Amino acid sequence: MAEETQPLQPQQAPPTQPQQPAPQNAIMAVGSNLKNFASNVLKERKPWTEMVDRSSFARPTNLADATGRLRKNALYFKVNYLVVILTITAVTMALYPTSLIVLGCLALAWLYLFVVRQSPLVIGGRTFNNNEKFIGMAVISGIIIFFLTSVGTVLFTALGISCAAIGVHGALRQPDDLFTDEAESQQGGIFGLFGGASQSNTGHNIV
Repeated sequence: MAEETQPLQPQQAPPTQPQQPAPQNAIMAVGSNLKNFASNVLKERKPWTEMVDRSSFARPTNLADATGRLRKNALYFKVNYLVVILTITAVTMALYPTSLIVLGCLALAWLYLFVVRQSPLVIGGRTFNNNEKFIGMAVISGIIIFFLTSVGTVLFTALGISCAAIGVHGALRQPDDLFTDEAESQQGGIFGLFGGASQSNTGHNIV
C-alpha cells in the first residue's frame, strides 16, 4: 500500500523590519534645505559696487541724520550687511583655530543627536525626548562656549567689529538714491530677510 504524501506547507517569509531613513539621506536633506535657504536670502543682495560707491559717502550733519542713514541703509543693504558679519566672523574664527575646533565639535554633536542618531537617547535608564535633548545641548553648549573656552570672547569680538564696520558705513552712506519703492522701506531690516526667505520657501513648496 503506497504511503500517502503530505501536502507541502508554504513557508512564510519572516516579517520585514520597517526600514529607517539612512543618516546620509537625513544629512543630505538638511544640507539641501540650508542651501535653498541661503540661495533665497542671497537673491536680495544688492550690488557691492552700489554699496561702496564713493560719490555717495558724506559726513552726517548731526546724530539724528546719522541714525536715519543707518536705519535706511540697514533696510536696503540688509543681506550685504549679513554677509559682512559672517565674513568677519569667519576670518576672526580662522585666526583662533582652537575656537574653531570647539565650534566644529559642538556642531558635530548637534548633528549626531538630531540628524544622524535614529534611536532614542537613553541615559541611566531614562529616555530623553527631542525637547529635553535640545535644552540639554543648549545648556552644555552655552557652558562650553562662554565659561570653559574662549569661543564666546572670539564671537563677541567678531560681532563688535562687524557692528562697528556696519555703523560707520551706515552713517556715512547717503541713502537718498536708494529707495524708489516706499513698500521696500517697511521691511524688517536684517532680521526681515529671514521672514522673506521663509515665505519664499513656503511658496516654492506649495507650487
